[in-house]
Amino acid sequence: MTTSLAAPPAKPIAITLGDPAGIGPEIIAKAFVAEPQLLRHCFVAGDVAAMRRALALVAPGFITWPVAQIRHCSELQHLPPRCLPVLQVGAPLAPVVMGQVNAIAGEFAGRCVAWAAQRALEGEIAALVTAPLHKEALHAAGAPYDQYPGHTEMLQAIAAQYAQTTVAHLPVRMMLANAELRTVLVSIHVSLRQALDAVTFDNVLQSVLITHRALQSVLGRPPRIAVAGVNPHAGEGGLFGDEEIRIIAPAMAAARKHGCEVSGPWAPDTVFMRARAHAGVEPEFDVVLAMYHDQGLIPVKYLGIEQGVNVTLGLPLVRTSPDHGTAFDIAGQGCADPASLLAAIRMAQRLAGCAPGF
Repeated sequence: MTTSLAAPPAKPIAITLGDPAGIGPEIIAKAFVAEPQLLRHCFVAGDVAAMRRALALVAPGFITWPVAQIRHCSELQHLPPRCLPVLQVGAPLAPVVMGQVNAIAGEFAGRCVAWAAQRALEGEIAALVTAPLHKEALHAAGAPYDQYPGHTEMLQAIAAQYAQTTVAHLPVRMMLANAELRTVLVSIHVSLRQALDAVTFDNVLQSVLITHRALQSVLGRPPRIAVAGVNPHAGEGGLFGDEEIRIIAPAMAAARKHGCEVSGPWAPDTVFMRARAHAGVEPEFDVVLAMYHDQGLIPVKYLGIEQGVNVTLGLPLVRTSPDHGTAFDIAGQGCADPASLLAAIRMAQRLAGCAPGF
């Protein structure tokens, strides 16, 4: 007689609390209540009391939605349905004033990210989805968090330390994506002057290669990468600037030698429309490589910030995040929209191989 073995349970996805003075806890609570089936393999890496307060805020009277404290992510599979699993990261957090920058809140938010990143690197979880943290609060928390401008740089440093290498040897890039458009950035959280200085041969080539490797693994084919110019009309043959001729085009030529399907540099005011999938129209490109933060993020956010997802490419782990901040102005009111967080969870599941499509 033969017996069939049950499939091993899927590795869970950790959702980090974000800044507890912001909307992170309440959008997490709303997400669990709104789509329990989607979040059946998810848990919160955060604070039990903060999530109980958030659940009471957004779902008053939902006695069927208790917060279940777990000590290890493996306990998730034994929990009953319709509960909100929370793994307490470190000592419990005292209540903080909502909507105000607080060093204690910033430290706790950073602590949750560091914990989840370590679990992802060690293979205990399939991915992490990070609720928004507040950069000022993170900086106020002091070392080691004050050295990181945001999630991306923190995760890069943690992954580099785990791999026993340097940050320079583990380059990462930010991709912002929604159902209609994907864009990857050459530089992230730096001034515009520094961003223009970052348009170098090495940075552009590295950005193309990271984009190629990351998207090929999920698309199952080489992605069609459109490269935006840095100048108006992509320099108009050198009339409005020659970075496209001196830097961007040579980097693209080098990328093609590595098997990348890359075109451009295209005029940045029109290339995003050509990469947009909408109304049944097949886009010309799978992704646009933008030269700096606002050039790439404004088009995606204009299409709907509630559906935007931030993905960090180049890390040895899957990390996604909603495309918005801590929203201190509405924190604690229970009116925050969880749509972007839900989109980030779906994206994390697809990138981690827990769900089909991309």
